[in-house]
Amino acid sequence: MENISDKESRNSKEDILKRLKRVEGQIKGIQRMIDEEKQCVDILTQVAAARAAINKVGGIILQRYSKTCLESALKNGSEELALDELLDTIQKFLRFVD
Repeated sequence: MENISDKESRNSKEDILKRLKRVEGQIKGIQRMIDEEKQCVDILTQVAAARAAINKVGGIILQRYSKTCLESALKNGSEELALDELLDTIQKFLRFVD
């Protein structure tokens, strides 16, 4: 029988992959808009939407990582090391998010 965390993990993975496919479609759409010489404002609107979508994916992955990292640390008694690693990861992610 599948436990809750396995199901959550699978759903999260499926959600992330679905979102990334959507971003891929947005990027291809932007390329097509450039090829077709669409208006810059329309292209930039799509670029902003793609950036927001990829930032959302990053946030979901960071949230998933945070949960698994802290759960593992609590089980192994290495909370301080895990917290330092988590903070470093958050800082790296935020460096690229506007």
